[in-house]
Formats: sequence, structure tokens, C-alpha cells
Amino acid sequence: MHQAFDITRTSRKVLASFLQDYTLEQLNKTPSGFSNNLIWNIGHIVVVQQILTYKLSGLSMHIPDSFVEKYKRGTRPEQDATQAEVDEILSYLFQTINQTKTDYNAQAFKNYQEFTSQVGFTMRTIEDAISFNYYHEALHLGIMMQIRKLI
Repeated sequence: MHQAFDITRTSRKVLASFLQDYTLEQLNKTPSGFSNNLIWNIGHIVVVQQILTYKLSGLSMHIPDSFVEKYKRGTRPEQDATQAEVDEILSYLFQTINQTKTDYNAQAFKNYQEFTSQVGFTMRTIEDAISFNYYHEALHLGIMMQIRKLI
């Protein structure tokens, strides 16, 4: 699992570069033909990782419920994110994955509620969830690469 965490950490560095290299206006812009923007995709990535690992293991997530409600599947940007929200998301990118690795190494994930993703991948263990998560992050990174061409 060490490599899975390294892959996710590398993904998070790429995501952080979006937050650092694009203006607030660019992060909030939703191009025609898209239902979300750069900032929403990054917030969504954080939320899904927490749901896949903690919530489905019956553990408390390390992000506020209000953050989950704003970026969970099926939501869209309702209003522009502020710089404070961008900073919050940036901090969650690394805090959450570092905490997950710590908790994984401490064997905190004892139970896992089986879950099948929209694409049909069934997760039965925490290892499945961690592995699926980096697929999910890559999927959204691809969407973000398309969005950045249009902003």
C-alpha cells in the first residue's frame, strides 16, 4: 500500500499546483459544456477520498459535514469559492491523505461496508478503496485538464 499512498500524494501535488497557479476567477469559472469548475473538482476529490475510506469504514471523516455537502457527488458549484475556501481545500489535500496513511498503518480501518462505484468497481476492503481512489482522482484530473484549456 506504500505505493498507493505515494501515487495519491503525487496526484495531490498536481492538484495543489492548480490551486496555486490559477487565479480565483479561473478556479471558479465553469466553461460552457461543463457542470463544474476547477475548485469544485478538487473539493470533490477530497470529499470522495474521505467517504471511500472513513465513512465506509464506519469512522469519522476528517473534513466538516458542510464541506461534504458542498462537494459530494451530484452537487454543482452554487457560488464562487473564496480565497479562504481555496486555502482550506489546499490544506485538506495533504492533511487528509497523511492522516489516512497514519490510520492505515495503525490498522484503524477494521470494518468496510462494501460499495460499488458508478463505473461498476466493487470495493470490499480498505485496500480496494485506496486503490480505487487514485483512479477517481485521475479521472477528475483529466476533466480539470480539459477545463483549464477553456478558462
